[in-house]
Amino acid sequence: MIKGRYLFTSESVSEGHPDKVCDQISDAILDACLEQDPDSRVAVECLTKTGVVVVAGELTTRGYVNIPTIVRQKLKQIGYTKSSFGIEWETCAVFVHLEEQSPDISQGVTEGEGYFTEQGAGDQGMMFGYATNETPDYMPLPINLAHKLTMKLSEVRKSGVIPYLGPDGKSQVTVEYIDGKPQHVTTVVVSNQHEDGHSHDEIETDIINKVIKPICGQWLTDETKFYVNPTGKFVIGGPQADAGLTGRKIIVDTYGGMGRHGGGAFSGKDPSKVDRSGAYVARYIAKNIVAAQLAEQCEVQIAYAIGVAEPVSIYVNTFDTGKLPEEKIVEMIRKVFPLKPADILIQLNLKRPIYANTAAYGHFGRDSFPWERLDKIEALKKLL
Repeated sequence: MIKGRYLFTSESVSEGHPDKVCDQISDAILDACLEQDPDSRVAVECLTKTGVVVVAGELTTRGYVNIPTIVRQKLKQIGYTKSSFGIEWETCAVFVHLEEQSPDISQGVTEGEGYFTEQGAGDQGMMFGYATNETPDYMPLPINLAHKLTMKLSEVRKSGVIPYLGPDGKSQVTVEYIDGKPQHVTTVVVSNQHEDGHSHDEIETDIINKVIKPICGQWLTDETKFYVNPTGKFVIGGPQADAGLTGRKIIVDTYGGMGRHGGGAFSGKDPSKVDRSGAYVARYIAKNIVAAQLAEQCEVQIAYAIGVAEPVSIYVNTFDTGKLPEEKIVEMIRKVFPLKPADILIQLNLKRPIYANTAAYGHFGRDSFPWERLDKIEALKKLL
């Protein structure tokens, strides 16, 4: 735990941010495949720029997926219904280039094939999970508030409360901590695309009163600084202003920079890829450890070798808040939690179409996801 007074900042982006548009398209394609064939192997990337969406990658499935239709419906759902927003769902160009998964990789994650006959990890790498007791959802406060702000931006846009907002937007929240405990919000930054003809004062007043204060109210002080569209104008947005790419918001997707990241993106990957399922189970482990009051904060690292079922390492850091040594917690993890890729898929029921909802506003901290369950608390306590 860090001692003394310090500031920590996290950001989130809205569902209409170009990178998040790509994440959502990639995961919508994944869900369409899993709905028809739970054993689909999917690694789909997406790129968008003005009026164009490109879908590329590897795809092996027994189902049929109309990718251009999925792309257009997702753009419409997000709110890209006007060409002035940078892309329009009915008239944009959609290019698709997909090939089957490499058989050399496939044999490593197919039971009974490959050098090891047990289903192994889909790649090498290390994944991190993190949890803290500073919020009810066991997420760090800065990213918790940042996500809620971008969700609120979408809500007021779609409901017509602030009807002139466009789909593209982002937020940033700075929290002051003392001895590891959040005290208050010092700065809030919100930038959101808007239609032309609205003054900066109008936009600033609307967003402060209808977005920031309803979300951050209890954490604000008289000294809190607000920066709303600080360039002064945000009419040109979406893919017209900035190219989007799948997997480019990995810190937004996880813990806002509080806790480490293994580097692997999630969206567009089926759960045989441990970049995704390994990160999910690491969060599952960390959250249950904190909820069982074995620590106030917990970071878990799991590492895998491609084609091998057992993780090559498990690491735990409780930041000096643990009630017992980390090596003892590692022993408990090995006894209580699924760690082999096949076991993770079964216990968290991951081979189903649940991923489109993860692709905006973070993969962690929402109870609807199976890796957020708190069902191992009693098993951990018994081992004490």
